[in-house]
Amino acid sequence: MEFDFGAVLVDWRLLAKGIAWTVGLTAIATVIGMAVGVACAWARASGPVWLRWVVGSYVELIRNTPFIVQLFFIFFGLPAAGVKLTPEVASVIAMVMNLGAYATEIIRAGIEATPKGQIEAAVSLALDKVQVFTRVVLPPALKKVWPAMVSQIIIVMLGSAVCGQISTEELSYAANLIQSRNFRAFEAFIVATLLYLALAVALRRLLNWAGPRFFFGR
Repeated sequence: MEFDFGAVLVDWRLLAKGIAWTVGLTAIATVIGMAVGVACAWARASGPVWLRWVVGSYVELIRNTPFIVQLFFIFFGLPAAGVKLTPEVASVIAMVMNLGAYATEIIRAGIEATPKGQIEAAVSLALDKVQVFTRVVLPPALKKVWPAMVSQIIIVMLGSAVCGQISTEELSYAANLIQSRNFRAFEAFIVATLLYLALAVALRRLLNWAGPRFFFGR
């Protein structure tokens, strides 16, 4: 058996486009998903009972169903209700909802680990609830759970490969398209595997660098 990786790499523009879409989807999902996670974690920890129930239902629904089912429901199911989305928009929504649910529980665990005395001290300084949460509770909570958050973001990035099933032109879609043209499936998916590995390593290093500098301090 002879391998011909050149037959795959000759389509480097297609691979580059796939990488760009994967990175773009992950970046958007991370920013919005983290914001959703912070808001929902606050709601579960300090919100009124009805809001805790709503957020809890969302979290349990997403965490206990497959990502591909969530994606298919958004892309194929919602049009039955008159909501039509492009593959890219459907992919972003699915990834945001998925990361948001997992981020909620990860951040909530960090919030619950914050010493009560620290919160009471902040209240005694006449800080309002928003200031207490954003300045006193959230930074140390993120610091405690950042490794888990980084791992979850990488999982979502790797899970974006599923989005190729609805024709989102990310990396796995590009690899599948290349092998369908030249019938070099082994080489195409070896290249895709190595590219995903490189993206995961680079993303982990970037997030480990960014966390202490932008989210919770050293």
